[in-house]
Amino acid sequence: MTRERGWALALATVGVVVAIDQLTKAWVRADVAPHERINVFFGLDITLVKNTGVAFGALSGSGALVLVAVALAIAGLLAYFAAHITRPWLWLPVGMVFGGALGNLADRIRIDGVTDFIDPILWPAFNVADMCIVLGVFGVLYLAESGR
Repeated sequence: MTRERGWALALATVGVVVAIDQLTKAWVRADVAPHERINVFFGLDITLVKNTGVAFGALSGSGALVLVAVALAIAGLLAYFAAHITRPWLWLPVGMVFGGALGNLADRIRIDGVTDFIDPILWPAFNVADMCIVLGVFGVLYLAESGR
């Protein structure tokens, strides 16, 4: 894979993730009242919550600290991707992480917190961006470990 193709595929993935994330958040903010629970099926609700921290509300109210931590993580991933961009499929999990990060950053800038709404039983609410970040990190780790 060429470097140009790796960047193009990663950027396309970022765009798809941000679009899906922002559309689902807009739908929930428009149709669900804050903290209203809509049961999808046993053990899974749609619940609109505003998260001002990072994962699962940790560091809530620590905006500057969250921003610095996210910026450092993004810089590290960007450097890793630039150094290994020709590795097959690395563009996909990297694009997922960056897309998720940008989707949540857009919320932080616009509404001073992140819109979470997927609310499984016994687990804090999360969103599409969060899922993409987690799956993307696992994907990067898998590809780094496997050497693929």
